[in-house]
Amino acid sequence: MVRPVGNIAVSVERHAGRIALRIQDKGPPDGDTQKMALLPGVDFGDGAIELWVSGEPSSAANAGARGFVGVMFRLSQDGRSGEGIYIRPTNGRADDQERRNRAVQYFSAPDWPWQRLRRETPSRYEAYADMEPGNWTRMRIEVAGDKARLFLDGAAQPTLVVNDLKGGASRRGGVALWIGPGTIAHFAGMQISDR
Repeated sequence: MVRPVGNIAVSVERHAGRIALRIQDKGPPDGDTQKMALLPGVDFGDGAIELWVSGEPSSAANAGARGFVGVMFRLSQDGRSGEGIYIRPTNGRADDQERRNRAVQYFSAPDWPWQRLRRETPSRYEAYADMEPGNWTRMRIEVAGDKARLFLDGAAQPTLVVNDLKGGASRRGGVALWIGPGTIAHFAGMQISDR
């Protein structure tokens, strides 16, 4: 079973036709800890991570909640540093084009949060993708050295290309199911292949 990290609740339930792991944000973060469920016994470097994800804001979430849901990889043992890629499902069909352009995001904890990446390199680590809150989205993250590619829903071309993973080319570590503030997320069908 997964190890919860941060202020989250983890359970198993059926969601939109799939048996899924449900992770819900329970409130303020525990210090600077990410909110995630760490997979046991995984040591990932290069390879691929595939899974179905679904995210939506909870009824108690603030107006800025987007249903953030994704994966952290190459995580340190304490879970405080690693690479992350996630989606913002409410942005996929927003009426605001700038929000649409921020439907997918890369970050690297703790030194390269999304705010810093957006401020210092606008639009370089974000992309558009069509998605809806509460619906399943298929993610495939391919990692090789200091590069990562995110493919959504079986597309032949990546939605997001990261050519400079901030943790470096040779880093290895854990994998976790990640959520953002105010989120209820579901995860299913995960497969990890390590090279």
